[in-house]
Amino acid sequence: MFTSSNLSTLAVAAAATLAVAAAGCSNNATPSTSPVTSSSTATSTGGSMPGMDHGNSSSSPAPTATRTDFNDADVTFLQMMYPHHAQAVDMAKLVPGRSQNQQVLALAANIEKAQAPEMTQFAALLQSFGKPAPAADYGHTTDMPGVMTDDQMTTLKGLSGTEFDRMWLQMMIDHHTGAITMANTELRDGTNADAKKLAEQIIANQQAEITQMRGMLGQS
Repeated sequence: MFTSSNLSTLAVAAAATLAVAAAGCSNNATPSTSPVTSSSTATSTGGSMPGMDHGNSSSSPAPTATRTDFNDADVTFLQMMYPHHAQAVDMAKLVPGRSQNQQVLALAANIEKAQAPEMTQFAALLQSFGKPAPAADYGHTTDMPGVMTDDQMTTLKGLSGTEFDRMWLQMMIDHHTGAITMANTELRDGTNADAKKLAEQIIANQQAEITQMRGMLGQS
């Protein structure tokens, strides 16, 4: 089992590794690579996670594994969920300056606050599995549930006020639904207790936010 102490240590180590990997990368660089082979499918939003790796993780040597209690499904879940969360965080960062709705502003802040630390946990677990840190870059395929296309993100960035609020809520509902699908796959196919715990956390938190967002759409 991964103890809280071990997870904290790995999270700190992973964050340091990612910060080094991100050095020299612009926060406005357009992502173009996937975190693993062809799994990542999100599109660039123009902003990037401070301290997150935006380079090609395959160019860095894999860390030494410190545990063996995982399978391929666990690795795939963590490697795909990392850029999936990165897009949600970037979507949340679009809200200030485009929305005047206090509920939307608060929700976006909560999403960023919850998902950015989870990205560090994903990287820490992968490091303990002997896998390289994932990249926050989004690929350009469409096989990851809930990711937004370039056209969708471009349209969203051009809106403001109630039009922005409505499109953002609809897109985030779709994005959360995709994350829940991925988390359910991990619960079904994965074996690592810590990865499965993260999947359960994602399902609980994002389902609650979907319910909240649907209610907000009904009010608009």
